[in-house]
Amino acid sequence: MADIRDIVLLGQRRIPGRLVTTRFVRASGPGGQNVNKVATKVDLTLDLAALEPLLGGAAVARLRTRLGARLDGDGNLRLQSSEHRTQRRNLEAAIDRLEHLLVDALAVPKPRRPTRATLGSKKRREASKRQHAALKKQRGVTEHD
Repeated sequence: MADIRDIVLLGQRRIPGRLVTTRFVRASGPGGQNVNKVATKVDLTLDLAALEPLLGGAAVARLRTRLGARLDGDGNLRLQSSEHRTQRRNLEAAIDRLEHLLVDALAVPKPRRPTRATLGSKKRREASKRQHAALKKQRGVTEHD
């Protein structure tokens, strides 16, 4: 297993690299003749249950809901990277992607503040309604003599 750097989240929060397990496997894609000989594809696994003491239950629950499609049967977050020719570059790419995923998933969206409609928008809406009503009235029944 390779030494993995700590994953830096927003603020002072960090996830120790020891919580991430790696596995290297053979991959298709770039690498020429090395593709058949060298295991360059990286498979990262992060145990979300181990994050609860670090991040808290609410944050881990948010991760589970937002990243549900990336969780395996055991509830672990899994990522793969095989876009580069070397193990080191694939590992760095996977860790960077893991950092971005975690930061995005942990971000709490800012609540929307309801605003009032402007006077101009109200007038445009009323004019549109009058125009539509006139169009429909024009389609009305015509008298036959």
